[in-house]
Amino acid sequence: MPARRRLIAAVSLAGLAALAGYAYYANRSVGTVQPVAGAKPAAGANAPAAQGPAEVETVTVLAEAMADDVTAVGTLRSNESVVLRPEVAGRIDAIRFREGGPVRRGDVLVDFDAAVQRAEVQQAKANLALAQANFGRTEDLFNRKFLSQSARDEAASRLEVARANMALAEARLDKMRIRAPFAGIVGIRNVSVGDYVKEGEDLVNLEDIATLKVDFRLPETYLAQIRPGQKLELASDAVAGRLFTAVVSAIDPLVDEQGRAVVMRATLQNEGLGLRPGMFARVRLILEERANVAVVPEEVLVPAPGDVQFVYRVVDGKAQRVEVKTGARRGARVEIVKGVQAGDVVVTAGQLKLRDGAAVKIVGAGGAQVAPAAGSAKPAS
Repeated sequence: MPARRRLIAAVSLAGLAALAGYAYYANRSVGTVQPVAGAKPAAGANAPAAQGPAEVETVTVLAEAMADDVTAVGTLRSNESVVLRPEVAGRIDAIRFREGGPVRRGDVLVDFDAAVQRAEVQQAKANLALAQANFGRTEDLFNRKFLSQSARDEAASRLEVARANMALAEARLDKMRIRAPFAGIVGIRNVSVGDYVKEGEDLVNLEDIATLKVDFRLPETYLAQIRPGQKLELASDAVAGRLFTAVVSAIDPLVDEQGRAVVMRATLQNEGLGLRPGMFARVRLILEERANVAVVPEEVLVPAPGDVQFVYRVVDGKAQRVEVKTGARRGARVEIVKGVQAGDVVVTAGQLKLRDGAAVKIVGAGGAQVAPAAGSAKPAS
């Protein structure tokens, strides 16, 4: 029995030693470090790391001119446009213009065969000469008391009839020539030399495109804000990257009852003839110019529930959350009506890690802080 008890005791001691060894190596594997008596714990070993200032990018609120405007879609039209048509029937004798070429006012564009009309003019000239000679002789005899007053009046009447016939013949001859009523560019003709055309038949169109008109519509709610003389900017996809300046020239007094819209017309100088009648155009009408408007890039705005927007303003190295009221937008720039003013520094990047009163470190500036040219108001994209 004593031997058996000694065996059990020995096995128990061996098991305890094995457990102690396992615990020792397990503690070493997880990197447990026993504190040394009197030693200070290493920084960050058991305490949270200290937080520094939040890094942000900023921009300075600018003061610049901004225009209240409205946009619309318009159609370009010629300043003057006409389709030339003959007043009398006849055969075309000559075409004196080049298709698509410029012409001056009064230039002869089409000649008709005018042999009959020229003969009528010659006949009228001869009759006029005879009537003048007869009147001269009658006047002389009347002054010498050889003819009565009625004979003189008849001679004077025949002279006036001859003059009228002469004017009529010349007018008929002149109608055998089609002249340009104004300076412009002729289009593509529909006839050829030798064609017999009837009165009123289309010959060719003539367009004055040195100056263009643009017709567009605005809702009737803008009626109190529009007037002749207002400026507008015009852009066309056919001339990408260019803006044209136009001036409102007329407002139709009749409001379209179908669309409740006001029809307006503006004129512009077509420099280089880059624009053509019939083109589609985007119109931006400037209703009012306002100076010294506080403007920021749109990325400074942080939305909040309840249709509220705010910005972070940097003052003395700390972020201040400020609720703002916005106004007009011009591309990526936004007018600030209330909340901040020109000269304030606001955060453009890093707002998500900020809270009101947090310390900030400015590490960069937004590229949108470059100011536009003085007095210019760029159209919305």
